[in-house]
Amino acid sequence: MNQPGMGPDVRKAADASNTFARGISGWVAALALAFASCATTSPHVAGDGGGGSALSYPAARQADLVTDYHGTLVPEPYRWMEEEGSPEISAWIDAENRLTQGWLSRTGLVKPLFDRLAALWSFERWTTPFRRGPYYFYFHNDGLQNQDVLLVQEGLSAKPRVLLDPNTLSEDGTVAVSGTSPSRDGKLLAYAVSVHGSDRQEWRLLDVATGDPLPDVIRWCKFSNLTWVPDGSGFYYDRFPEPGAVPKEDENNYSRVYRHELGTPQDQDRLLLERPDDKELGFGAYVTDDGRFLMVFVYRGTDPRNGLYYFALDEASHTDGKNLVRLLEPGEAMFSFIENEQDTFFVQTDLDAPRGRVVAIDLAHPERTAWKEVIPQRPDEVIESVVMAGNGLVVNLLKDAWFRMRVFDLSGMKRFDVPLPEMGSVSGMSARKEDEEMFFSFTSFLRAPEIRRVRLADGKSEPVFSPSVPFDTAPYETRQVFYASKDGTRIPLFLTVKKGLEPTGDTPVLLYGYGGFNINVTPYFSTMRLVFLEAGGILAQANLRGGSEYGEEWHQAGMLDRKQNVFDDFIAAARFLVDEGYTKPGKIAIMGGSNGGLLVSACMLQQPDLFGAVLDVVPVTDMLRYHKLTVGRYWVPEYGSADDPKQFPFLHAYSPVHNVKEGTDYPPALILTADTDDRVVPSHSFKFAAALQANPGQKRPILLRVETRAGHGAGKPTTKKIQEAADMFAFVFHLLGMELP
Repeated sequence: MNQPGMGPDVRKAADASNTFARGISGWVAALALAFASCATTSPHVAGDGGGGSALSYPAARQADLVTDYHGTLVPEPYRWMEEEGSPEISAWIDAENRLTQGWLSRTGLVKPLFDRLAALWSFERWTTPFRRGPYYFYFHNDGLQNQDVLLVQEGLSAKPRVLLDPNTLSEDGTVAVSGTSPSRDGKLLAYAVSVHGSDRQEWRLLDVATGDPLPDVIRWCKFSNLTWVPDGSGFYYDRFPEPGAVPKEDENNYSRVYRHELGTPQDQDRLLLERPDDKELGFGAYVTDDGRFLMVFVYRGTDPRNGLYYFALDEASHTDGKNLVRLLEPGEAMFSFIENEQDTFFVQTDLDAPRGRVVAIDLAHPERTAWKEVIPQRPDEVIESVVMAGNGLVVNLLKDAWFRMRVFDLSGMKRFDVPLPEMGSVSGMSARKEDEEMFFSFTSFLRAPEIRRVRLADGKSEPVFSPSVPFDTAPYETRQVFYASKDGTRIPLFLTVKKGLEPTGDTPVLLYGYGGFNINVTPYFSTMRLVFLEAGGILAQANLRGGSEYGEEWHQAGMLDRKQNVFDDFIAAARFLVDEGYTKPGKIAIMGGSNGGLLVSACMLQQPDLFGAVLDVVPVTDMLRYHKLTVGRYWVPEYGSADDPKQFPFLHAYSPVHNVKEGTDYPPALILTADTDDRVVPSHSFKFAAALQANPGQKRPILLRVETRAGHGAGKPTTKKIQEAADMFAFVFHLLGMELP
């Protein structure tokens, strides 16, 4: 059972093609007073980056606000931009969007790129099937549907039928299904709906045989898990308080676990678990395959050091919480429950093993000294995930940032390796304890996600669903190289290039990175990046510290006061590509989203002469106030807090909004955000764009693109993905001097 995705990104947010399987009130009353006390700056005029008229940026008011952080006075002229929805900010956004669309249209590239991307996107895609009772459930997209459609079939040889089509839930495709949970017998389905990309979820139910809706509705969920009572009479779920029930600043605190009985209103649901003594703890519930235990994943923000609680469901009192067992408390290590075998829990952990191991905990003797190590830590591999199936353990392993798969018996004896097609990534391993087969998704930089089935008796695997991409990948290849970071640390770098490419010193490069939250960035297929590849560019992906590519030590080397290591790793990747003769500074475009947006924002400020273009997608840029905005407080274990006098100095040292230096001409940047992003709120992008545009030394273009009726990226309709990608690559192609073939 994995931690809910509460970081600023779950994975690869900057990639608009990724289908990886998992308002503040107005300010009208205070407007006159604000204008009376604050001056409005004159518009700053800058060059357009090549060939067009000079840019006149929309005026952004600079408030006379200075905050004292532990004795350091910090100007915060754009804090008013946090008041989303005010007439002032709305007018400024409209002006910024007009400026950006005008600049992009003058390149003459948006329409041909849109057409090419739409053609590339038009291929069938599937997610990993999961079985409940006689039914197999999976999502499917015929190519250009705005949202994936949930299909169901009785046996994989049967004809599938549409069970749920999210495209019918809204006219513009901005209502998405963000979670599904079928009952144990497969007869009922719970599904979560998110509107306009919001993290907020509403759970609904339907009858699988008929498709008819049930009256039950579960509200006030975010990052929620729903798991069924074994007999299908109800389910367990976690949610936050109803709005208005607690102070606004606590609406993302006080997570609780409830039991819901079918056919009853939500206000009659029975509370199983809460921790009012520690309001920032979050919970996620899961019923074991044998139906004997309700496991509760206990977490604090994005800290990977979680806890595990459980209820024994064969006790009559299981709904009142009196039989809760707090097996492992959060704060010590990562503990991921795999499954149980009778009264023994199999758990993946990094306790005393930063690259991971598997232990067996006998509930009769749960003390540490009685734990049995089933799969020990290995010196050169990281345990990514484990599934119990086929009377064994299927282990997904990372070595140098790409995947291997191995099957063990329950005693830890190796059975066999599962052969994988090439250097790539495994995700979505789907099987239950009693299954003799397992499904998974496999992808690489040149292979669209392929759904495969493996026989757990002998490890033989075969494709079940193979996409046919309208792009010839045969002329291209992926190479893995290694380079030294500033402090000498060895960093992996993937390069996808035309076969036989020899370094010429001026090839355009698109360099992508993330580097944070214990998230690995492994090989994966990106539809939108194909246009860069076929135009003669090099795709580069660096595996920076802060991720999980080499285990928890690698993660810790890029967090808190060590965050600068991540920026150094990324800058060193660009310098390596220059030093090795692949490219030159003016030909490097960098791209990152969410935490990766923080990465490219910081790097463009620290090395302004190294990059030719910056794609800065839903970035975190105000490191002094991020934790005060929506779910930002979840990220404090990763970044630190400016409220802490010991942590403020290192946050202030790299916070992008606070490190724009007057007189410096920074690289051209396209900053992208969305009006309903309630994870990384758009004010991060607004403040950064305004600060750069107001810089009198800025000669190259700084553009802001604000998407409407969209959030952080999850659930974004296909049409919006294609348009966003066309705008991004029009920006990059124009600045790097690239042409469509």
